[in-house]
Amino acid sequence: MSTGEKLFTFVPGVTPVLIDVPHAGTYIPPALRSGMTAIAQTVPDTDWHVHLLYEFALQLGVGLMVATHSRYVVDLNRDPDDASLYPGADTTELCPTRTFADDDIYLPAQRPDAAQIASRRARYWLPYHAALNAALAQIKARHGYAILLDAHSIRAQVPRFFAGVLPDLNLGTADGAACDLQLQALAMAVLQSNTGFSSVCNGRFKGGYITRHYGRPRERIHALQLEMAQTCYMAESAPYAWEPQRARALLLTLKDLLKCLLDWRGAAR
Repeated sequence: MSTGEKLFTFVPGVTPVLIDVPHAGTYIPPALRSGMTAIAQTVPDTDWHVHLLYEFALQLGVGLMVATHSRYVVDLNRDPDDASLYPGADTTELCPTRTFADDDIYLPAQRPDAAQIASRRARYWLPYHAALNAALAQIKARHGYAILLDAHSIRAQVPRFFAGVLPDLNLGTADGAACDLQLQALAMAVLQSNTGFSSVCNGRFKGGYITRHYGRPRERIHALQLEMAQTCYMAESAPYAWEPQRARALLLTLKDLLKCLLDWRGAAR
């Protein structure tokens, strides 16, 4: 990038598995931040600490890619043409204008217009996806297949998007279209094995753009999204503190999940 902006961090792995974390970034360029409300400037809809939850995977040889910029700049897990991932349901845009709590992100007359959205797509969205696509291609070339785990978290209660309380662990595979069904079943079995957490497969969260776009099992690229309720590991209110006691059990489950993904050899048969 000619601007010198660091759009993501990337630690390549030596295994067929890559984790990407598109919503843990909190940075908003000053020129954009100045047009946002005070609430938006605290980036409350961040997937807080998710990259830290998966740091252990680096020791297993798993690659880790983490976005630096807030989803309020551009949402890396949305369709570049802003097509809805859940037709008929409320969802956020490529360049969100309302928070999850339905508050304004922008000050009056500061919402991005079509030209500004196109500029952000070119400046932030496209480079991230070019790097993610290249990383998956390199993994597939080396191992014959690739597994992408798209890692997310969200508050357990967000009435704008779903009623009641979200299950703790939400596996999404675009209704089985984004990965081998055997891999989906094995991953779900891991999540269900920890009776301390509730879990569901392809419930409210079936996978965003990343899972749906990159998951091409016929081409031996398998993608799964894991959306976790933030109550599993942190305080959901500001300052959004990490809570080690809560996180301990979740980390054990995530380690079992990564072991499952690493042990799977279905794509190689």
